[in-house]
Order: sequence, then C-alpha cells, then structure tokens
Amino acid sequence: MVMKNDLLKEIANKRILILDGAMGTMIQRYPLEEPDFRGEDFKNHPYPLKGNNDLLSITRPDIIKAIHAEYFQAGADIVETNTFSGTTIAQADYHLENQVYRLNYESAKIAREVADEFTVREPQKPRFVAGSMGPTNKTCSMSPNVNDPGFRAVTFDELVTAYTEQVNGLLDGGADLLLIETVFDTLNAKAALYACLNVFEERGKEWPIIVSGTITDQSGRTLSGQTAEAFLISVSHVDLFAVGFNCALGAKDLRPYLQTISEKAPFFVSAYPNAGLPNEFGQYDESPEQMGMQIREFLELGLVNILGGCCGTTPDHIKVMAKIAKEYAPRQIPMVAEIYE
Repeated sequence: MVMKNDLLKEIANKRILILDGAMGTMIQRYPLEEPDFRGEDFKNHPYPLKGNNDLLSITRPDIIKAIHAEYFQAGADIVETNTFSGTTIAQADYHLENQVYRLNYESAKIAREVADEFTVREPQKPRFVAGSMGPTNKTCSMSPNVNDPGFRAVTFDELVTAYTEQVNGLLDGGADLLLIETVFDTLNAKAALYACLNVFEERGKEWPIIVSGTITDQSGRTLSGQTAEAFLISVSHVDLFAVGFNCALGAKDLRPYLQTISEKAPFFVSAYPNAGLPNEFGQYDESPEQMGMQIREFLELGLVNILGGCCGTTPDHIKVMAKIAKEYAPRQIPMVAEIYE
C-alpha cells in the first residue's frame, strides 16, 4: 500500500501539482452578515464576530465545502483548510481562544470530506488537504513599538504553544500536509516548524511540510528584512516537502525571487502569487488569462513544482493554471552539491 506522503511525492516528481486559490476572495462573494458568523453556537458571544472567516467552518460549513469543491472542480490537487487565522494568538481578536482546536479540526474535516469525494470520483487524480497555518498577527523578531525596540508582542514559546494546538487540530481533522504560509517573519515560521516537529515526535509519524514566505515589496525582502536566499537558508534545517512564496506580489513581480530559491532549494518549490497588485479600492483586477500568461513564464523556466493562487484568485484562475501546467514538466531539484558551488 502506498502511503499518502509517498504518493504526494511520487506525483510531484511526475507533474506540477495544482494548489487552490484564495479562500477570502471566495468568501467575499457571499453576502454574509453577523448572524452567519455567529450561528447557533455563538449566538450570545459578547463580541462582534463578522470577518472571522475561520469561524465559518463551524457556523456555515456549507459555504466552505462549496468553495473547496469549486477549486477541486477547477483542477486543484490540493486545497487549503480554512484556518489561516486558526491560532489562539489570532483568535484573541475575537475572544475565541477556546475554540481554536475545534476550528482547525472542523476545517480539516470539511476539506477532507470534499477531497475524498473527488478522489472516489476520479481515482486517477487523488486529492489532498493542506493544513493552512498563517503567520499570526504578531511578529516575534521585531518590536511593534518604535520607542521600545526591545519590546516583543509575542515570545517564541507562546508561538510554539499556539501552533501546537493548531497542528493537532489539523492532523486530527485529516490534513495530509501542513502549509506554513505568508511568512513575513521567519522566527514565527521557525516556531511553527518547531511545533510541527514536536507533534510528529509525539505521534510517531511525520507529515509533509511546505513553508511559503512573502516578499513584502519591490525591495525583494520579507518584512523582517531577509532576502529570498536568506529566507531559504533559514528554514532549510528542516527536511521540507516544499518551499516557496505566496501573497504580496503578482506573478510578474514574484518571478525573480522565485528564481533565486528555485536555483538553490533542495526541496520542491511552490508559488501562489496574488492576482496582480491591489487597485485603489483594494481589489485585484488581473484576469485568469493575464495571470496565466505570467505563470507560463514560471513553467517555461522550470521554476516550480506546486502552483496556485493567493489574494484575488478564483477557481477561474486555477482552471487556467491547471490547463497550462499540463504542458510543462515540473522543476528538477538540484543536487545539494550544486547549490553551494
């Protein structure tokens, strides 16, 4: 029997894997109000909940299930769980720290059910679930107070504790792999990685991990100041399934940084850029066809193994990506010796 970990790697060696697109963009298509986020379970919660998209996995699972199905239908091999803010640190904004395990478990369970439905329907194209682990809304390596550069809003140990609860919920709910994404502070990501490895040791089993950083602007650096190569080096102590970039930039602007890690990473490489840059209203205007043209350049250069979309992308974007990706072979992982020549 082929284990799922081995199956995922086997497929990635043969073809480019397609990740889904934006969850938030799709949720915004629904006219949701405060009662949708409250449901019955949180009817009497004393604080506003509108905007807490992770909560919809409990109060409106029908919406989350439908979004996953749309992405699988569009050609995605992997969908992300609706858990980008699924830590006690992020949920503290809504005073829902005590719901974190449940949020992650239910989100993974929904995605697992949809993935299994599509796998049964198309056994030649197995579907997978990636447990989404966002960066939280606090940074471990920088002070939020310009007058007190030594101050930290969160500690490494606090991040590890928060991520540990998230990882346990995601794995219990049925996630096939873990995706530490939109990394703007690599120290936060290291805490997430530490949590993952601790949980794996406790369970006596390992799951694939993807780490996806975000280049915040045209400087080519993460928010905490790392270049693309520095980011790669600082997470390469873990035997990752893949490393890459997502968010902040569109495909065109992301290409040079993706090329840097593609040349040196001893892992698979992932990319899921935004649908261009936001306009003055915060909307993303890049059409599936426009984005497809830019994505094609990634593929012609052999830069990626996993391809998807971030902010502003929809099933229509993923459908175009999946179609184009079929024309190209996946990136070949360089020999470790070649990286340091």
